[in-house]
Amino acid sequence: MYPLRRNRRLRSSETLRSLVRESIVTPNDFLVPLFVVEGHGIKDEIPSMPNYFRYSLDLLEQEVKTLNSLGLKSVLLFVKVPDNLKDNKGTEALNANGLMQRAIKTVKNACPEMLVMTDVALDPYSIYGHDGIVQNGEILNDETVKVLAEISLSHARAGASFVAPSDMMDGRVLSIREALDKDGFMNTGIMSYSAKYASAYYGPFRDALDSAPVDLADVPKTKNTYQMDPANRLEALRETEMDVDEGADIVMVKPGLCYLDIVRDIKNLVEVPVAVYQVSGEYAMLKAAAEKGWLDHDAVMMEQIIAIKRAGADVIASYFAKDVIRILNR
Repeated sequence: MYPLRRNRRLRSSETLRSLVRESIVTPNDFLVPLFVVEGHGIKDEIPSMPNYFRYSLDLLEQEVKTLNSLGLKSVLLFVKVPDNLKDNKGTEALNANGLMQRAIKTVKNACPEMLVMTDVALDPYSIYGHDGIVQNGEILNDETVKVLAEISLSHARAGASFVAPSDMMDGRVLSIREALDKDGFMNTGIMSYSAKYASAYYGPFRDALDSAPVDLADVPKTKNTYQMDPANRLEALRETEMDVDEGADIVMVKPGLCYLDIVRDIKNLVEVPVAVYQVSGEYAMLKAAAEKGWLDHDAVMMEQIIAIKRAGADVIASYFAKDVIRILNR
């Protein structure tokens, strides 16, 4: 006897499939990473990230307006700092008239309703390409945390809605929260990179910002002493719980596809929104495979985004955001 329940009934038409679909992707899911450079009239394609660009402030304004017209309402800012402004302590990051601070103001002036999140880490400002202060071959934790809190304050004063510490130093969320509250920025949020793995997928991003660790004596060659071991699962849960206890409003897992088990574990664990960063290597691989004709770009892209959403992501930071909206608007 055939079964009384036939699961295929619910797949029999696109209308019915849409009606019972469990994971729905909308423009509201996306946080759009944007790369900013000094200069004027610059829209510089990143070689390892086809069709993704670094923008000078004047063209950043245009891009933000385009995103807003597509229904994309949140951006995550990164800056490419000139070499002559880099040092070991991130001094330029505290410049009230620095590139990040001016970028925040540019976005808010162009689209006051846009949610502006800012990267908080030393690597774009570091002569060594590390997320913290380097001394005698080590990355100093507590000294770095003090600078991160000052950077966060500078971003808040410039108008940032959220600060996003991506450094993986111990205790930085609490220090940032205390510094913001003390200065009257109780409503400035923190999106913590809580489970950021020491991944090989970050290469194109480091090209975009010229922020890879340098090959010098007494400088760590990798970020393994502060970013997480890809083999570890329970450590991600501990890190995330600590960040929530310290005041994180949103927690993040980075990268995306290889860590969807971690996303689901964290979604089941915490009661704050969970973000996922679909990183530059994930973007570059699909672009390259599609260019070769080996994969259907749009179909695979949508499958990846849906997988991230299905795993439990409330927020998806993705370089594919505009491409996805193009598909959704067909």
